[in-house]
Amino acid sequence: MKIWKTLFLICLTVSITMPVYSAINGTVEKKGTGDYNQVIDSKSGNPIGSADVALPSKGWQTKTDSEGKFNLGAKIDAPTIMSVQKEGYKPFSLTVDGNSTSKPIVIGIEKTNPHDIIIDKDMYHIGDDNYSENSANASEFRIKAIGPFYTKNFPFKTLAANEDAYLIIGSVIGIDTKMARDMGQSKVTTAYASAPQIFFNGNMIAELNLNGDNQQIKIPRNIIKQNANNQITIKTGKNLFQMAYIDYDDIELMNLFIETRSKNLLSEEQ
Repeated sequence: MKIWKTLFLICLTVSITMPVYSAINGTVEKKGTGDYNQVIDSKSGNPIGSADVALPSKGWQTKTDSEGKFNLGAKIDAPTIMSVQKEGYKPFSLTVDGNSTSKPIVIGIEKTNPHDIIIDKDMYHIGDDNYSENSANASEFRIKAIGPFYTKNFPFKTLAANEDAYLIIGSVIGIDTKMARDMGQSKVTTAYASAPQIFFNGNMIAELNLNGDNQQIKIPRNIIKQNANNQITIKTGKNLFQMAYIDYDDIELMNLFIETRSKNLLSEEQ
């Protein structure tokens, strides 16, 4: 049997506009060998069995076998979000298309840190269900909009003095900003929208200008309520060329969690 060995490295330069913080780059590595897809532990390299793999917009899901292998049983014509979930691991999602799934892939997922906070693993459609077929990833929209914003309360215990907290957005599609259009993500030629805004406890901490995976936003320590409930809100953008009424940009996102990182580790990496 002929063996194909491929190595995909997707370096996503995340365009995140923050009031006082610079953008952070997120990377997702995929590599495939043989004629199967596989989920592994990103640190040990061991296969992960019984992991849930899904394409939520297509209503398709499966589980990995004892060797972490799985087959994609759905046709992918346009960029769509693939989700991988396993108890004890951080929720993982990746935007895939026909090209990226034409060869086998191996997806590495990370074990959760005891201090990590899983906010939400589900997919949400934010907007008004009024969008152009040329909108970024419009062909993959399948779920009904919950409205122009998403909000959720969650408990936050403590943040050690030597740690920073980051909000991670696993995947987002549908953003129709000018930058998304200029980058070829949106095919809408006659208009564009303002960027979705991210709020933490009522304070705007970022704007999202591009679609993509693993978007990471540093949360200012002074706005975190320790040992109390906190709130995350994501507001979608608006069509900047529609004056007769408010036309919200329709986006879909999945996997929200907070990751804590040691400042010492970050300084060593730099």
